[in-house]
Amino acid sequence: MYETVLIPTDGSEGVGDAIEEGVELAALTGATVHALYVVDSRDYGTVPDAAWFGLQEALKDEGEAAVEAVAARAAESGVDVVTTIEQGVPHDVIVDYADAEGIDCIAMGTHGRSGVDRLLLGSVTENVVRHTGVPVHVVRVGDDSTA
Repeated sequence: MYETVLIPTDGSEGVGDAIEEGVELAALTGATVHALYVVDSRDYGTVPDAAWFGLQEALKDEGEAAVEAVAARAAESGVDVVTTIEQGVPHDVIVDYADAEGIDCIAMGTHGRSGVDRLLLGSVTENVVRHTGVPVHVVRVGDDSTA
């Protein structure tokens, strides 16, 4: 049924439920997991170039830890994994990655921005669901007030 399952991760503790669901789905279907971390370029547009280099390295390290957490969980279940770190607007990168890699299913959590940020920018998951033709397995993570 599925040959590839994309698990976007932001490295937060709450995303663990989505990782678990995505890896289980991949294990059941014999799929390869694609772990994707996106550095949100909108958050750092005003950072001076001199400071951006050091910050970019820190964000890359954070991304590597996030995708490695997915890879470790996939390895526990004997699931093959591909890890990727990208930069851009998260929902755009996720949708574009799914298209480019021929992803069969996206497994992701509902947490992320809340309050005014969510009203202004929308949730990443909501935007992915609206803009992709790929099935999205949505996992509620964390407190209902942040979902």
